[in-house]
Amino acid sequence: MKLLVYGAGVCGSLFAARMHEADHDVSLLARGGRLTALRQHGVQLAEEDSPAVRRVPVPVIEHPGSEYDLITVFVRTHQVDTVLESLTGVQGDVLFLLNWAAGPETLGAAIGHERVLLGFPVTGGTMDGDVIRYRKGSFLTRRVAMPIGEPDGRTTPRLERIVGTFRTAGINAKAEPQMDAWLRTHAAFEVPLGQAAHAAGGPVALADDPDAVRNMLHLMRQNLAAMETPPVPRAFAALRALPQGLLVAALRRFLKSPTAVHSGLNDPSAAMAAELEQLTEQLRAPARARSHIRPFAE
Repeated sequence: MKLLVYGAGVCGSLFAARMHEADHDVSLLARGGRLTALRQHGVQLAEEDSPAVRRVPVPVIEHPGSEYDLITVFVRTHQVDTVLESLTGVQGDVLFLLNWAAGPETLGAAIGHERVLLGFPVTGGTMDGDVIRYRKGSFLTRRVAMPIGEPDGRTTPRLERIVGTFRTAGINAKAEPQMDAWLRTHAAFEVPLGQAAHAAGGPVALADDPDAVRNMLHLMRQNLAAMETPPVPRAFAALRALPQGLLVAALRRFLKSPTAVHSGLNDPSAAMAAELEQLTEQLRAPARARSHIRPFAE
């Protein structure tokens, strides 16, 4: 598979390194100082706070080529418009692995509806200079699969092919028939969580403020109640059904966990704030603006 990984942040770099180590023909697109660092040192990886840094020599490029079997996009929500402009003349299916609650229609309108797939990365970590510090694997994290789906929910040959290719590289991917609803549900949870952590100064500081966690939970419940479809996965319905005290305690434990500490919740950057703002606008958009998903022939 000839693969372009568009976006050299934490998730894109981790994904590109994994695919390169599995001997796939992969290129990682980066710009500016990140491009320079990758050309000099490759993708640098360290497990959480370990001093040991592993370097993976993934080929890096500044501009996309003309044709790929698959383009995977790992950027922030507010950067998608720029990516769409740069991909209009590039051939290949495009898998958007990012926070996105606006539906597939706007993506397809820019690059062709038949090219679009949706997904979400389940890996995470933080940037420490040019080193990516990723979460230590556990039995639980290894069981969490990366969901990928067609906009219309079908299981197509290309979807099966992509899932199979990722699995051969050790990436636990799965076909998700309700990927659009999955992304909307995740945004309904992620936006209050990210905004509360950003305002508090990080997940641990948020965990130490029970009132802020209760307010965050209230906003999550409001977002889920406003959705036009049931939550996907269904486990998110527990945020509306379980007692508040139980949920606040569980959320506070999560916020102090390594999973939360070594994640974007600890990112105080303006880019994170801009992404959360864009996701908020997408959640507020009326359902009719996200309808009329167009099926296509494989």
